[in-house]
Amino acid sequence: MPEQHEINSIIKDCGTRLEALSKSLDIEGKSSRIAEIEKKMSAADFWNNQEAALALVDEMKALKSMLEPVVSASSSLSDCVELLELASAENDGDTVAEITAQILALPEEVDRIETMSLLSDPHDAEPCFFSVHTGAGGADACEWAEILLRMYRRHFERRGWKCEELSLIEGEEAGLRSVELRVQGEFAYGYLRGEIGVHRLVRISPFSGKRETSFAAVDVVPDFQQEIDIEINEDDLKIDRIHSTGKGGQHVNKTASAVRISHIPSGIVVLVQNERSQHRNKDMAMKMLKARLLRKQEAERDAKTNARNAQKMENAWGSQIRNYVMNPYTMVKDARTGHETGDIQKVLDGDIEGFSNAYLRWSVEED
Repeated sequence: MPEQHEINSIIKDCGTRLEALSKSLDIEGKSSRIAEIEKKMSAADFWNNQEAALALVDEMKALKSMLEPVVSASSSLSDCVELLELASAENDGDTVAEITAQILALPEEVDRIETMSLLSDPHDAEPCFFSVHTGAGGADACEWAEILLRMYRRHFERRGWKCEELSLIEGEEAGLRSVELRVQGEFAYGYLRGEIGVHRLVRISPFSGKRETSFAAVDVVPDFQQEIDIEINEDDLKIDRIHSTGKGGQHVNKTASAVRISHIPSGIVVLVQNERSQHRNKDMAMKMLKARLLRKQEAERDAKTNARNAQKMENAWGSQIRNYVMNPYTMVKDARTGHETGDIQKVLDGDIEGFSNAYLRWSVEED
């Protein structure tokens, strides 16, 4: 059992941190905005304009997701202090032990809330399009891309996120050349934007038996839930209707349902092949293209963002954001934040929260 002065120190520290969070997140202002939206939602004509209504619903969800953890933790802290005083006065040892355990768990919860408070990008609450592409390294790079895909799928499962495969192109010898996913979950884009860039693997190759270095690039763009106001000249597009490749149902593989759209001025290419309907694949491909074009425009307007997103460099040596080393030692280290771990297998099994949190803190410091 911790000493009373240790318990008091935890209570004071958590109280100070939660008060600071309440101010920085403008809890009062967000509460007022939620009340305003709820009043609008109670109106009989609220759903007459469905697009505007959905925008308000999404806004309220995002506001509550930031407000409720702080309010809940503050309430828990207050209750714990009150109950601990009562239990101590009555010499109720069992209750004192139970409340003490709850107090000891509070710093970790406050850590989690502080991390969430760093999700300040306007698009952080959006779902996202998530892609992995091979770089230098041949068959090893293709297998590395497949290993990364497995890592991220497991990470999505850990967070309870939904993952939909939009397209996958297999490697000639092994693994995959590229994969495009749509990821839905609480602050999916916010947590995953730190993965943008080149990921480097060093290991003994199962193909050559020698120590090899492989590269794969990850890209993440928000799946904007509102209509994207961006004009695209049809003459700038090259649209190919092709047979779907890779694993899939018999119908998917035999019909020319996949759609690949190339935007000639920007060089952006998107491919969607998950649906049997060519029309639906084209709609999703256009949505992805608009999202990538809008992200490109925003990056060009923001010099800091543009500099940071220069992580989209050549997919090879010297441009990596994170190194995964399996030989001659084991280590995963982020080149930007310095965050590292020696348990590479744990990371490849989807435990990358430490890297996500370190990136969020680093990105705020960089701003």
